Amino acid sequence: MNMIRYTLKFSLCLFALAIVSGAQGRENSSNSISWKRCLNQRPEFYATEEAIRIADNLLLYQRDSGGWQKNIEMASVLSEQDKAELHKARIKNDSTLDNGATRMQMRYLPMVYQATKIERFKGAFLKGLDYVLDAQYDNGGWPQRYPNPSGYSRHITFNDGTMIGVLDLLGEIAGKKPPYAFVDENRRRRAEAAVPKGIRCILKCQIVANGKKAAWCAQHDEKTFVPRMARSYELASISGAESVGIVRFLMSIDRPGPEIIEAVQAAVVWFDQAGLKGIRLIRKQDKSQSSGFDKVVVEDASAPPIWARFYDIETNKPIFCSRDGVPKATLAEISYERRNGYSWLGYYAADLLANDYPAWQKKWVPAKNVLGR
Repeated sequence: MNMIRYTLKFSLCLFALAIVSGAQGRENSSNSISWKRCLNQRPEFYATEEAIRIADNLLLYQRDSGGWQKNIEMASVLSEQDKAELHKARIKNDSTLDNGATRMQMRYLPMVYQATKIERFKGAFLKGLDYVLDAQYDNGGWPQRYPNPSGYSRHITFNDGTMIGVLDLLGEIAGKKPPYAFVDENRRRRAEAAVPKGIRCILKCQIVANGKKAAWCAQHDEKTFVPRMARSYELASISGAESVGIVRFLMSIDRPGPEIIEAVQAAVVWFDQAGLKGIRLIRKQDKSQSSGFDKVVVEDASAPPIWARFYDIETNKPIFCSRDGVPKATLAEISYERRNGYSWLGYYAADLLANDYPAWQKKWVPAKNVLGR
């Protein structure tokens, strides 16, 4: 009898441990790092089984073209059915450089390869590098999608840091910076040649408004370099957001020549003049809306300068737009959906003007501070 009680008690303990273990397993699975956090882990992480699992996911998601899709949670645990479906989808023409796609994967794989020396990760990275190098136009620009881009995806794309992100990556590869030292000399030289071509493209794209160089549009024509619209509410304009990243990239160039200095200083002058003063963007409680709030611009004499995402090229005044494509002068005039579902105003150039430009100017053109302060 005692033996039966002991056996029963032991079985119940095992059952309880199994439940706890299963719950912990599910908890660990649900608490796995997200794809957007995969590049920000401690160095030792990239040698772990979890890092290898995620890297193997990337190989499954990689298209035959060499690139990847955007807006996919690539760190999720995949079922056998998921893997089979991804294998069938490899031929799809949906690879892109938008929203960090392809660039993020090409930063993650070398870190895992460096930590593990697993050759398949090196091979996937090199295939991605070939994709990026092949996607560059002869004039130095990159489309949003490749191959066979159509519509606005064929334009030279600065939106969401696309082209600048590619140039940063290729610059690190060309310079043999860790963890890209394994890249063969032929590809390294191709990356090295791609960067100055990209810089020349940036300089050609800089908008001239009323006879003066200003900043850049979020996308430019792939043949004529003129500003182009993308989605219906993203009109051809001067970008107060994307242009910041472009200027920072130009300022990162060592020993800049006269063309680069002129481009930077002209853009800085434009930013200084385009800052909107005396207003602040707030989230106002609004119980009549499903979200419970609304974005509202209010007057505030103490507010720091703020920049619009888009400016009219001729008037240099901010423009806001609903999905109907009709530009408006104020945020309040566009639809609630677009007003609250998009970034229209931000302190985009604040650090650029306060810190980045003064340091760059002091180093490279100490006799000429175009801000005069």
